[in-house]
Amino acid sequence: MRVSELMSRSVVTIERSDSCHEAVARMCRARIRHLPVVDGTGRLVGIVTDRDLRHHLFSAGVFKAIGATSVETMLKAVPVSEIMSAPVVSVSPSDDLVEAARLMLEDKVGSLPVVQGGHVVGMLTETDMLRQIVKVDSCCCPDVETIVVSYP
Repeated sequence: MRVSELMSRSVVTIERSDSCHEAVARMCRARIRHLPVVDGTGRLVGIVTDRDLRHHLFSAGVFKAIGATSVETMLKAVPVSEIMSAPVVSVSPSDDLVEAARLMLEDKVGSLPVVQGGHVVGMLTETDMLRQIVKVDSCCCPDVETIVVSYP
């Protein structure tokens, strides 16, 4: 099976100059946990995740300010470029799904931007893979599917 057969094609992205607050807003609206970061031409330059945002809020300098300054204010003051991960582990639509899973496992990432010609054309997540596993497993009851792949 190829990455293109399982990837999500509706990709929400963010630019590196956008604020972390905007990243949180986009993640919440789209019910996602990973945002590819693109430059002005739409080329992939990084990725920001819900985990990156949490780590930022719990970093020593920021954590001390919580309570004295609103979290919203703190997130608005920081561009995505300061907390994003780069370079990004990515795959192409024609890559084998098993290879993509191996990359996720080895690099300990929960998602892979799917890139063609430097531009993001999809996202492949652990949840996408779990949904496929549960769908293929004819012995899997609906309760298991609900628990294993309930978000998003």
